[in-house]
Amino acid sequence: MADETPENEEAVAAAQDAEKALEAIEAEAAIELPADDAPAAASAASAPEEDGPRDNRRKVREGIVVSDAMSATVVVAVVERVRHPKYGKTVQRTKKLYVHDAEDSAKVGDRVRVQETRPLSKLKRWRLTEVVERAR
Repeated sequence: MADETPENEEAVAAAQDAEKALEAIEAEAAIELPADDAPAAASAASAPEEDGPRDNRRKVREGIVVSDAMSATVVVAVVERVRHPKYGKTVQRTKKLYVHDAEDSAKVGDRVRVQETRPLSKLKRWRLTEVVERAR
């Protein structure tokens, strides 16, 4: 019986240390997030932002509107400057993007910012986020 008592005391001491550590962790958590702020923080985290939670993965480009003849669609020319792999000279590459513009707010010559989105039609994969600068 004498051998079991020190082992039991060690086990009890270890359990008490674990409980104190758990209480310390809970106390720190209570300091970081007060109970009355918890519902507001939870609702803010669950609510989607303006454009959705996946926006950080979507590409954003800036370009000039070259055509607004279609309804709810504009064509935007995006210029990309890349270095030639062999010669090192900077080369301009122009890509035409078909962009969804629900309000028909963009006109030819406007500088616009567009964001990648799901396929909206055969060619439309971008949507207008803002008109950066109006044409003069």
